[in-house]
Amino acid sequence: MSAVRLNLLDLPWLPRLAPDFKTRLAAIQQDDSTDWGPPLAALAQQALGMNQAMSLSRAAAKLQAQRPSKALTRFKLGIVSNATIDFVIPFLQATALRYGIALDVVSGPFGQPVQAALDPSSAINAARPDAVLIALDHRGLPFRQDASGAWPPYQAEAARHELDTIRQGFRQNCGAICLVQSVAAPLLPLFGSLDASLAGSARAAVASFNAGLARDLPASADLLIDIDALAQSVGLDTWYDDRDWHLAKLAFAQRALPLYADHVLRVVAALRGKSRKCLVLDLDNTLWGGVIGDDGLDGIAIEQGDARGEAHRAVQATALDLRRRGIVLAVCSKNDDHTARLPFQQHPGMLLKESDIAVFVANWEDKASNLERIAQRLDIGLDALVFLDDNPVERAQVRQALPQVAVPELGDDASSYARTLMLGGYFESAAFTPDDLARADQYQGNAHRAELFESSRDLGQFLQSLEMKIQFAAFHPQGRKRITQLINKTNQFNVTTRRYTEAQVASMETSPDHFTLQVGLVDRFGDNGTICAVICHRQPDTWEIDSWLMSCRVLNRKVEEAVCNRIAREAIAAGAKRLTGLYLPTPRNNIVANLFAQLGFVREDSPDDAQRWTLDLETFQPFNVPVTEAA
Repeated sequence: MSAVRLNLLDLPWLPRLAPDFKTRLAAIQQDDSTDWGPPLAALAQQALGMNQAMSLSRAAAKLQAQRPSKALTRFKLGIVSNATIDFVIPFLQATALRYGIALDVVSGPFGQPVQAALDPSSAINAARPDAVLIALDHRGLPFRQDASGAWPPYQAEAARHELDTIRQGFRQNCGAICLVQSVAAPLLPLFGSLDASLAGSARAAVASFNAGLARDLPASADLLIDIDALAQSVGLDTWYDDRDWHLAKLAFAQRALPLYADHVLRVVAALRGKSRKCLVLDLDNTLWGGVIGDDGLDGIAIEQGDARGEAHRAVQATALDLRRRGIVLAVCSKNDDHTARLPFQQHPGMLLKESDIAVFVANWEDKASNLERIAQRLDIGLDALVFLDDNPVERAQVRQALPQVAVPELGDDASSYARTLMLGGYFESAAFTPDDLARADQYQGNAHRAELFESSRDLGQFLQSLEMKIQFAAFHPQGRKRITQLINKTNQFNVTTRRYTEAQVASMETSPDHFTLQVGLVDRFGDNGTICAVICHRQPDTWEIDSWLMSCRVLNRKVEEAVCNRIAREAIAAGAKRLTGLYLPTPRNNIVANLFAQLGFVREDSPDDAQRWTLDLETFQPFNVPVTEAA
């Protein structure tokens, strides 16, 4: 293996800029026949420089104004900072395309984050953004010297108070989630190594400030973007540029803009459910060194104590860690199936076992077709897949055929594979719940259910064989994070795709004007966790379904009918005569276009694209479902 050193500033997990970038961008702008969103998003899947980011940002803004993309998720982001952010905005907007997002940015005035937050009529508050990025630098925060001049001169309390004032202002005046950056440590120590432990040093004060964020933010609906960790990973000497600060008050070096923008957009994407769910692994020269079909069990490199084998073993260890936190694992290999499985079954050096793999596909078909098969078996979108393959030809084929699939760029040195995969940030999380921890097992169970269904000729008999038990409960604090997560990341089975913050979900728990329902499902293959959420507005005669969303992994199992039965039963008990539902079409929720019709609702006339449906509760007959309602 040749030595390799990854430079984070180069975004090494992304392919290098293609020479035809300008030509492709011009062609997209001139093509009026198709939605410009997907091809522009595909173009953003490269390591962009300043010129390319500016070009993509301008093109997206112009096209969005002319003909909004239906394929991209719209997101409005407010930004406040005590440093210059003008150079940051084009990179954020260009990088957003990489994550399938059309980003609208509203910025506050330079150096006035408190004023922007507290003024109800400020540009950001008036815009009602989905989130506000609070991007503060230590040089603009009040880490103040003691008035007496006595040691210790620096304190974190005043800085925390200023940040809390900003957060509370935005929460009160526009209701947005705050994305709060940790503060990068100062570059120059005053006491040398003693700064880290000396109470009152600038470095200790910043560390205390960041520790408070990590401790307190999880209890709120706001999210942390760990810029301090990012700066430390790059190296503070590289992160800071004194010339950029003195000339333009840039908080970090211009050359770090692409990396910074990618880390911010990972969190934004996670908020909208765009984090990847499944890691698909190639085998030969990816999970082990060598070719199992040629080298045999004894010839592949995977043992501890061998440098080449340990590099591939690190890929397996990383994959196993991901599975333990709920990421689904699959295999896609050009191989004979029996031969491909031998190392999993017989090689003592293997960390991964067959039981860790949800879908195992080994044949001689092209990998793009097999990736489609894996997504179908798991009942997830192609945009939920990450494909790790050492072969540049295979990577290129998948990128061209399936641009929705994330394909990390890998070099010639296998020792960099695990690191490159994790640097890509494909599995960023906005929250972590017990349901997330069980996700891999749930999807693996789903794959087994699909196999059972394929072998069954009778749908009713198949559903009965699942031995399903459904659990209903009102929203409650213990399930709040999971419900908020579902609301903000579910796009397909979602009748309105309305998004609510954790604070808004909390208010619904005790609101007399709302009926809420969270639904869990257990079957003989395991616990599916919380798979459905419903929000209804209560009125004396009519209940209106504001939101109804459900995990696609339980589709076609009569869960919809069971949920409808429960909503109708509760509404009737409260004296309601009608149940109304709204369907707001989006490019991704077509699977629920006929939901209300299938449940017996009657469509009303509507002057716009919104579809309003009504169910007469006085004549409603509950559905017969193969689901037992748990006590």
